[in-house]
Amino acid sequence: MLSKRFDELFSATTDYQELNEHIAKTLAKKTELLQVLELPRLPLHNNAAELGARVQARARDVSFQTRSEKGTKINDTFMTINQTVKKLAASFYDYVYDRVSG
Repeated sequence: MLSKRFDELFSATTDYQELNEHIAKTLAKKTELLQVLELPRLPLHNNAAELGARVQARARDVSFQTRSEKGTKINDTFMTINQTVKKLAASFYDYVYDRVSG
């Protein structure tokens, strides 16, 4: 039912070429857009990824950057690990220990 309504809605045409192009792009992404109906646990946005990146950028701004490119890479790596373990509700120490110890 919803799939049929989606097709009806996004098969419409208007007098505005640019709007028609956007409607066509949306129709082309139908499978991805309706996938949440089949897999309701899919996130509807990527805010979690955006927030993780924002934490890193904010930390760089607050600390006035690092002294070298290598320092920036190291800092970003540990910030990424920190954000990952927070999302997984795991221990930072245990995660790093597991990676180092193999």
